[in-house]
Amino acid sequence: MRRISIPREISVLNSKILSPTTPKRYAIIEACLIGLVSGLAAFLLKQGAGWLGSWRISESLNAGVPAWIFLPGVGLIGGLLTGFLVERLAPETAGSGIPQVKASLAGEPISLDFRVAFSKLIGTMFTMGCGLTLGRQGPTVQIGAALAAWISRWVPTSPNYRRQLIACGAAAGLAAGFNAPIAGVLFVVEELLHDVSGITLGPAIIASFLGAVVSRLLGGQELSVYVTRTIILETVQDRLLYAREIPLFIILGILAGVLGTIFSRSIIAGSKFNRRVLKWGLPQRMAVAGLLSGLVVSFLPLSFRNNTGIRELILSGELPWQTSALAFTAHFILTAIAASSGAPGGLFAPSLVLGSALGHLVGSWESEFMLGIDQPTIFAFAGMGAFFCAVARTPITAVVIVFEITTDFGLVLPLMISSIVAYLISEKIDSESLYDQLLKLSGIELKPNQPIDGTLEKLKAADVMQRNVETLPDNFTLEQVIEAFAKSHHRGFPVVEKGKLVGIITQTDLTQISSRQFPDHTPIDQLMTTQPITVGPDDNLTHVLYLLGHYKLSRLPVVEHHHLVGIITRSDIIRAELGQISGEATQVGRHHEASYIAYQTRGPKTGNGRLLVSLYNPQTAPTLLKVAIAIAQERNYELECLTVITIPYSQSPSETSVRLTKSRRLLQQAERLGQNLQISVHTQIRVAHDVAQAILETTQNEHIDLLLMGWHGDKSAPDRIFSNVMDAVIRQVPCQVMLVKWAKHQISDDPQIDGNLDIAACPVLGWQRWLVPVRDTLEHSVSVPLLPALTKLSLSPQIRLCRVVKTVLSKQEIREFQQASEDLSHRLNTDVIFTTVCSNSVSEAVIDLADKDQCDVIVLGASREGMLRQVIQGNIPEAIAKNCHCTVILVRPAIKK
Repeated sequence: MRRISIPREISVLNSKILSPTTPKRYAIIEACLIGLVSGLAAFLLKQGAGWLGSWRISESLNAGVPAWIFLPGVGLIGGLLTGFLVERLAPETAGSGIPQVKASLAGEPISLDFRVAFSKLIGTMFTMGCGLTLGRQGPTVQIGAALAAWISRWVPTSPNYRRQLIACGAAAGLAAGFNAPIAGVLFVVEELLHDVSGITLGPAIIASFLGAVVSRLLGGQELSVYVTRTIILETVQDRLLYAREIPLFIILGILAGVLGTIFSRSIIAGSKFNRRVLKWGLPQRMAVAGLLSGLVVSFLPLSFRNNTGIRELILSGELPWQTSALAFTAHFILTAIAASSGAPGGLFAPSLVLGSALGHLVGSWESEFMLGIDQPTIFAFAGMGAFFCAVARTPITAVVIVFEITTDFGLVLPLMISSIVAYLISEKIDSESLYDQLLKLSGIELKPNQPIDGTLEKLKAADVMQRNVETLPDNFTLEQVIEAFAKSHHRGFPVVEKGKLVGIITQTDLTQISSRQFPDHTPIDQLMTTQPITVGPDDNLTHVLYLLGHYKLSRLPVVEHHHLVGIITRSDIIRAELGQISGEATQVGRHHEASYIAYQTRGPKTGNGRLLVSLYNPQTAPTLLKVAIAIAQERNYELECLTVITIPYSQSPSETSVRLTKSRRLLQQAERLGQNLQISVHTQIRVAHDVAQAILETTQNEHIDLLLMGWHGDKSAPDRIFSNVMDAVIRQVPCQVMLVKWAKHQISDDPQIDGNLDIAACPVLGWQRWLVPVRDTLEHSVSVPLLPALTKLSLSPQIRLCRVVKTVLSKQEIREFQQASEDLSHRLNTDVIFTTVCSNSVSEAVIDLADKDQCDVIVLGASREGMLRQVIQGNIPEAIAKNCHCTVILVRPAIKK
């Protein structure tokens, strides 16, 4: 039976993962799909909002209830229900949706999925239906982006490619909302990305084009300007721009820039007031906005009850300037109230209405009082682009979007003049667009013109991968695999057959075979993960990092034509990015530079051996020193106290400046402690890339007999036995190793050590009840020889020896253990009790016994190979340490050379 530790459905997807070099046919298919669903969503939104709006208008005339009661009532109830709906379904759909999409494209963790698209669609539909003067074009951008993000999850892909699809969705959404495909692409580039290199234009144009086509085929012309265009076609088409009109278009641009900035600031001010003063929820804010909108509109002319209708009247040029002024004022106030409430609705359509009203005012004033050119409609269209530009800060999009709506070349020059002036004025008054200010109000501040993952995009897997890879052949057995892991510090091995990658095996794979009880001769192909996730040498590090995070991996093989050419880990990527930031050359693979001794003191060489104690944690250092001194006194050892300061791989240990004050103070107190107890103490501070590396060098250089370290007691990664440092120490350090996981109440809150502390009394740790599991006999135990020293840390120790067995011991074995326990009791001058427990799980039996007896400390012993074999049956030391609240001491004997 073949075993796959990574689910097969995930492994098989390896051939389908889309990288930045995805074939064009896939990109085109996805772009078409995004365009179709975005266009359909825009059509549904338009039809739904139109139907609700028509119902509201007709009922206000025929319901038999005064309009000043009916319209505010609909606004109040509709706003309240819509607010509750949005809060329950997707709170991130509040507002126009443009800031959320912009933040997502900038790398912020903003939700974009089908839930967001559906909630935005329904919320905007109800918002417009209950009478709030907001539009649907901004929401279609978020809907399109959310649908694109949802589609991108169907097939795993890189973050950069997913970002491309989201940009395509945003472009398709805007194009479908306005029937303006070119403007959709330009808006994404100009406002959302600020960089044309951040989007692949081909798929974006396809998605935008199809979104507009679907919307137009299903919903007809946008803005209903077809009739308007036929009215002004003969007078505007191919019309020249007269020089005497240029000052008026400049004035229009100035007015649009000033009033557009005031409009944006009023929305920001209203939002701050709602959040910081009123502190109402979204339903309450929307209810009040709906009430006020309905109340105001009920006293205005009937044409004001239909936002699209008033826009058409303004563009037709049939309204007097007084009505245009009223329309501008009413829309300005009501839109600011609605937008500041957080209602799901856009600002594009209101901006166009305000711009057309402002332009019509300027055109009417020019026609009546100055030049006598009777074409205020030209100024209305120019005002649309200018006011839109002042709010969105997108001059190119503003020109193109109005041009695509009208298809009138005669408007291009007036649009360009007014829009550019409006942009310059609004930028001069306020350098940030409305969308940036709304994001900042939500606590998100985007850095302009900063490419996403720029450093990682520049580097390829081949630039940073480790080329010298330790592999295992495909004919290995389980016993040989365990031996390979025991002799190496690696946590995983690629499995190759004639240079070709056929699988990968990790420590996680070993930990997951306990229930299967494989024999030692089991072939490796029944243990390894076949069809592993891989990358190619040309894949960029953004794609590599995405795969590492998505599948929760620590390493990825680099394969070229099925042949293994390297391996890349998270650490390689971090070092590469640090090298790019610092301007240094990227290091290929892991290059350990020898640690550097920054501080050292030497005591007299008077002991029979040397104990190395690692004092990297000031909180546990005092208690760890007490244990070290007890052992040193018992065995007549010298103490070597070590502190390690780690630095990035991009820096050299011998050339990096570090602060030694705290570490030196800690070691000096250890020296004074040794002097008081007449123990020879040596100290040193090492600067290194890796703690385990520094410890290994110290044990080799100083001829250490016993290493004492603190241990957190749980794993830091799924494929590690204990922790990154602990695994390396257990595998590579040749001397005896003793790891201590402290009970929480035994960790000092004071990081300082009392230099005058008298350790001679030694009952300072309160270790009274001891549990010592043994495997075979006491003579072969690696933990029992330490008991004479450790029990001196207790006034009246009570020791329980425990042997966990699957079958009941014979009477002879019980008598032998009882006799050995009595001998140990005489040696320690304390009570020693022997207990046997029948259980299939060593860890569960020890945990239950420790909890039942309320033990203070557990002492475990295991060889290096034994630890790895225990991991196969379940990580016994880690399980005991994690589930026991007492102190756990793990002892590993010296490695025989």
